[in-house]
Amino acid sequence: MIEQLFYAVLEYAFLTRAFAVGILVALCAALLGVNLVLKNYALIGDGLSHVGFGAMAIASAANLAPLSVAVPVVIAAAFVLLRLRDSDGVHGDSAIALISTASLALGCVVSSRAGANTDLSGYLFGSILSLSRTDLWLSVVLCGIVLVLFIVFYNKLFTVTFDEAFARATGTNTGLYNTLLAVLTAITVVLGMRLMGTLLISGLIIFPSLSAMRVCRNFRSVVCASAIVSVVCVLLGLSASYLFDLPAGASVVMVNIAVFALACLTAFGKKRLGFAKKT
Repeated sequence: MIEQLFYAVLEYAFLTRAFAVGILVALCAALLGVNLVLKNYALIGDGLSHVGFGAMAIASAANLAPLSVAVPVVIAAAFVLLRLRDSDGVHGDSAIALISTASLALGCVVSSRAGANTDLSGYLFGSILSLSRTDLWLSVVLCGIVLVLFIVFYNKLFTVTFDEAFARATGTNTGLYNTLLAVLTAITVVLGMRLMGTLLISGLIIFPSLSAMRVCRNFRSVVCASAIVSVVCVLLGLSASYLFDLPAGASVVMVNIAVFALACLTAFGKKRLGFAKKT
């Protein structure tokens, strides 16, 4: 079975692209997800994916390239969410729910009226057949930018993530780093929803970070563990999707759930062992 998968990846271009994009997007989602989860803003991925669905539905109805429409729209939505979070009005989870629900409803209405249902199922639940060379090259560029961001600005991101008020007091431009994270998250979501689907892409952002936090105790180890868990889960999920004819996004999420359950059991075991040693 493993040999069959290996030769299929080498033979079929769509499968090669799916694994390549999956690894790159998983790496970006995991690195960005750690910051989003620690800042209690984990659902931004879910909200932005709904915005992306609405944009892609409108693009399909207008016979436009989906990515060329979705990327700027989702980036704009990320800016709006940041503004709402810092305002005294609607903010946080309420802002995400407001924008995501409105975008999903708009996408459904537009696609229904225009009869543009091509690829919309793939956008909702993910498809390894929908990825193009453009998606692959965008994933390569995005992954490079995210890696440079974390390597060069690691200390700044650490401070902004854990104590934004202290970072601002020390002269750090917290707005710049928050905006940069929001833009990178928006692009990651747009690329990832082609593979994972609108309804499941947030799992790629949340689960690896939560799994890593169950077994790691410092920020650096959480980031590294989250990246490893995310990539492994995508590889296993896509393999199961191809071998057993399962939805790609659902397969990846189910593997993430299994890893999260294992991480929780591991953390519980460590806690019990520590308690036993003390007593």
